[in-house]
Amino acid sequence: MSTQGEGTAQVGHVRWRTAMERALYGPDGFYVCPGGPGPSGHFRTSVHASPLYARAVARLLLWVDGELGLPEELDLVDVGAGRGELLAGVLAALPPETAARVRPYGVERAGRPAGLDGRIRWVSEPPRGARGLLFANEWLDNVPLDLAEDGRYVEVARDGTERPGEPLDGADRAWLERWWPQAGSGSGRAEIGLPRDEAWAAAVATLDRGLAVAVDYAHTREARPPFGTLTGFRAGRETAPVPDGSCDVTAHVALDACAGPGAVLLTQRDALAALGVSGARPPLALASTDPVGYVRALSLAGEAAELTARGGLGDFGWLVQPVGVGGWPG
Repeated sequence: MSTQGEGTAQVGHVRWRTAMERALYGPDGFYVCPGGPGPSGHFRTSVHASPLYARAVARLLLWVDGELGLPEELDLVDVGAGRGELLAGVLAALPPETAARVRPYGVERAGRPAGLDGRIRWVSEPPRGARGLLFANEWLDNVPLDLAEDGRYVEVARDGTERPGEPLDGADRAWLERWWPQAGSGSGRAEIGLPRDEAWAAAVATLDRGLAVAVDYAHTREARPPFGTLTGFRAGRETAPVPDGSCDVTAHVALDACAGPGAVLLTQRDALAALGVSGARPPLALASTDPVGYVRALSLAGEAAELTARGGLGDFGWLVQPVGVGGWPG
């Protein structure tokens, strides 16, 4: 993805979008540095929390498969695939006869991970004309964007120090006026989500028919945070968002702004419930008749509770965009 300021010198202050692009995806960027631990080495996503998540995505893929009339080939496109963990989990959870028809794509700017399942195609852009499920788990929060404060762009140096930049241009100001009104009026600090809207629209446009789903930290127009959400993560801990390549730099997503016609917005709690993930404890009687099964079921209930917890992963937003199919199986 191209960004403003690509020709800017690598020292001094630049707009946040340029700084994020360089810090995350530059030659030694956080997400593309060869030999690095990958996202799972720095923060815990739903994919890493439990195999129940991949099983739920597998159920969603089966629903899409039915909507498409069980085609000879069924595409599964994982945008922001990390090290391919979600794709591997979904393939393992599918019935063998379905898995044999699936064409899995890992869309990622980093190189292909060692030891990845040979069935998985590793690409830098979503394939055009796909028919199936396009799934983007915690991708949009890492699409670089600019920050605005008091009607101006915020500029930042590699050490994280900021200064006021130029006045906002027309397109960015218009986005804020529509989607983040407080900042659009020139008051407060905000992240300008226009690049995420454009990135999501481009990803959805690659689908010929199927379902596109974006899952992320999110907020809506009625409850935008007054000071924005930009932050960093390193080695499992939240840290200052310093754009030097040593940490993740991320901001929550205005998913309502990304939504196209016919889209559905859900919490992860409601989405996973519709896909069969429940945190209900198994009946105590099972402990007497099948102790091993009881312990296994109790463990899965704990994992499901983490995936659907209020104040945690359960509050993630799911943006579900149908393309020629029904809107949502729930």
